[in-house]
Amino acid sequence: MKKNIPLVPLILASQLLSGQVVAEDVSIAIHGGAGTLKREHMSPQQEAVYRQKLEEAVTLGHTLLKQGKSAVEAVTETIKILEDSPLFNAGRGAVYTYNGEHELDASIMDGKDRAAGAVAGVKHVKNPITLARLIMEKSDHVFLSGDGAEQFAWLHDIERASTGYFDNEQRYKQLLDVKEKLAFQQISPVHTDYKFGTVGAVARDSQGNLAAATSTGGMTAKRYGRIGDSPVIGAGNFADNQSCAVSATGHGEFFIRYNVAADICARVRYQNIDAKTAADTVINQVLKEAGGEGGVIVVDSKGAVSMPFNTSGMYRASIDTKGKLTVGIFAGE
Repeated sequence: MKKNIPLVPLILASQLLSGQVVAEDVSIAIHGGAGTLKREHMSPQQEAVYRQKLEEAVTLGHTLLKQGKSAVEAVTETIKILEDSPLFNAGRGAVYTYNGEHELDASIMDGKDRAAGAVAGVKHVKNPITLARLIMEKSDHVFLSGDGAEQFAWLHDIERASTGYFDNEQRYKQLLDVKEKLAFQQISPVHTDYKFGTVGAVARDSQGNLAAATSTGGMTAKRYGRIGDSPVIGAGNFADNQSCAVSATGHGEFFIRYNVAADICARVRYQNIDAKTAADTVINQVLKEAGGEGGVIVVDSKGAVSMPFNTSGMYRASIDTKGKLTVGIFAGE
């Protein structure tokens, strides 16, 4: 007598043989910075370009996860898409320092064992997230900065940025505008319109492992080697399989002082509350009451996604465990 062989195992077997693994229960979320983002300040064409790039990045990460790639691999490759775009303040789109240079920061963390790598103040690395990951995987240290970080990068053949790669006319005009206003004391050195700008990604892979990655060009007209929260493990980036993965964006000084990313995960782990509630409490109560502005993207141990922010907008996108794509820019959508 013939046995009825289930169709699904046959499909999965053929996918495995062809290398097309379809992983279940994976999810990913990304951000491209939070701040004063209002629909009336953006043309429909500009909005469409941002949405398209966000969708491209999150779809790439999700595709890798569905193929069985690790969360670390997914967030790395997703961040590289955002770093390579001039739309966001990271990598190619990095803002200018007060002296007309670029100083880039990034960090990555593996929730499986809390391995982490971070880099700050590099000027010639095309994709800082690749250097952060290299530090995590090949260095005895967690955090490298400046010339030393670049020496480590060149030792391991990290791709350099070509001369003029980070030059951007729009970003340079922003610098001149800030410096003029500072000269006439029209704004503070950390005025809202110029202190935001980061990209981030968090993911859960088919093995149940979490990862988080964050990258930034810093603050327009920043001085004295200022470093924000993006490369600081626990402040702008954190991942732990026991709780959640978090990437932050906003006014970095507040995120550092309130240890935002780690605080969200600690609330999940020790207060036995869900990640959405924890993130909303920290962003819209603790941080807001302290005067801090910004947002976070979060994926918890089961793959649930949350993306709270207390500004008028945050570039964001996600694909949840059911494969639902969400792309947003403004509050209320």
